[in-house]
Amino acid sequence: MAESVRIDKWLWAARFYKTRSLAAQAVTGGRAQLNGVRVKPARAVQVGDEVEVNKDGYAYSVRVLGLAERRGPAKLAQTLYEEFEDSIAKRAALSEQHKLAAASMPHPQRRPDKKARRLLRGLKG
Repeated sequence: MAESVRIDKWLWAARFYKTRSLAAQAVTGGRAQLNGVRVKPARAVQVGDEVEVNKDGYAYSVRVLGLAERRGPAKLAQTLYEEFEDSIAKRAALSEQHKLAAASMPHPQRRPDKKARRLLRGLKG
C-alpha cells in the first residue's frame, strides 16, 4: 500500500467527486484544502491529514484514515476518512435550514397553463 496519494485521486476514490477531473478542478479552485492550506491537485495526502471539502454549499471536514489509488465500492470509500463531529452538526443544521426555507416557499396548486406561461414570460422580459 502506498504511503501517499495525490489529493485529487484521494477525493475521487473517497467518492467526494464523481470524476477525477472534477476533483482536480475543486482542488485548483480552492474548494478542497489540505490541512487548512490551498494546494495543487498533485499534492500528496497521507494518513492523518485533514481535508476540508466545500461541495454544493456543504462543508465537510475529515481526517484521512486510509489511502486508495483506485475508486472502489461506497462501503470501502467510507473507511478512507472520518468526519469530525462539528462538521456533521454544521451540515445537519444547514440541511434543516434548507428544509425550513423550502417549506415556507409558496407552491402553486397546479402547473401554469399556456396563457399563464405567456404572462410569466412577458413579466420576465
